[in-house]
Amino acid sequence: MSPERDLGRLLTGMRPELNLGRYVFTTVTAAPPPGLTPVVTVAEDEGLTLVVREEEADAAGLAHDYVAGWITLRVHSALDAVGLTAAVATALADAGISCNVVAGHHHDHLFVPYERADEALTLLQELAGRAG
Repeated sequence: MSPERDLGRLLTGMRPELNLGRYVFTTVTAAPPPGLTPVVTVAEDEGLTLVVREEEADAAGLAHDYVAGWITLRVHSALDAVGLTAAVATALADAGISCNVVAGHHHDHLFVPYERADEALTLLQELAGRAG
């Protein structure tokens, strides 16, 4: 399946899915401790940002202060598609829900406050329905 670029089809086909678990952002300045399975890594000047399950971070003694739910948009979005991130971020911002977006090669991944993840999922499903 080729990646989608059309915003209307991206929105109607996004099929948001809430992954199980609580995820946190943490940073290490050396190699990640053993036992971690990051779902995201970002190299920054200050260190390596990791997004991992909260229980893994706690077991490794890694500090964190943001606990997130992880929503995957199941549509295969093209990396050069225009507007999907803006539409999703706007819908969540209008509800006062923060959102950290990570683009993978096949899908976009949203990290929202854990306690509002179900609400964010519902809002995204409604957005997809309105776009159809």
